[in-house]
Amino acid sequence: MIERGRHNAGMKSISIHELHEETDQWVHQAAQYGEILVTDSGKSVAKLVPLNESPKRTSFKDWQPSPEFAAIMHRPVGGTDSTQIISEDRDRT
Repeated sequence: MIERGRHNAGMKSISIHELHEETDQWVHQAAQYGEILVTDSGKSVAKLVPLNESPKRTSFKDWQPSPEFAAIMHRPVGGTDSTQIISEDRDRT
């Protein structure tokens, strides 16, 4: 998987040079993940868009945690809860 490029408002952005160097990889990325914006000297000039309307994988903005991760996501990691520390600090003044 190609890691270069930038993200603009949830859309991957690559330079025209990056597209020229590895066109086949970027086309496959667009087909798998969705639209990719192509820039030239920092200006948007084109967009790679998959023929299939919905990408095979969702973008980061649509990410949902796995059930295992969701189960532990809100559990305190350890130590004293920060709300308790703040409350105690306020009570001292």
